[in-house]
Amino acid sequence: MTTSLARTQKYAVSKTMAIVPYLTPEEVRQIADAAKASRKGDRDSLLVILLFQTGLRISEALSLTPRHIGRYEGLPVLRIKGKGKKNRLVACPESLANRLRSYAYEHKLGNQDRFFAINRCTAFQIVQKAGEKAGINKPVNPCLFRHSDAIYRLRETGNPKALQFHLGHSSTVMIRRYLSTLTVEDALRIQQQIKFDE
Repeated sequence: MTTSLARTQKYAVSKTMAIVPYLTPEEVRQIADAAKASRKGDRDSLLVILLFQTGLRISEALSLTPRHIGRYEGLPVLRIKGKGKKNRLVACPESLANRLRSYAYEHKLGNQDRFFAINRCTAFQIVQKAGEKAGINKPVNPCLFRHSDAIYRLRETGNPKALQFHLGHSSTVMIRRYLSTLTVEDALRIQQQIKFDE
């Protein structure tokens, strides 16, 4: 085995074992509230909520238009083109789907108009400033909301395969990193949700 290959494998293993930083739902609420106080508060707080409740990559969130909101088997979803231009369905809470539709109506967005007509740099600045204003003492960026959504979903469901589909990951490496954040208490709570017929 060559030295560079061994180094690459060692890095991949150490990265897999590294704990993923994340936000609690309360911290996300604080950031969304801080974003709401900005000049474009409706847009900025909607971006924060969207990133957390859907786990979208920032590129996916910035390309989102009203035509992407749909239903699948009666449930609200976002129909997007993910990484590698692959079509995927992303779970979207009903309240968020309604908020997106209301925002599109109030701002007279056409079916093809983007909800967030900003670039990646501006999106990073929006969430970073909101995080600072909210007093969050960790670096806040769009990826942190994706990680937070993933960890929250995993703690609620205990289902790594469903999470992999939700996030659009082709590999399980990142899912294994998310699994490392689960505690014994999380595992017990998830297991106790299983019901047996008596």
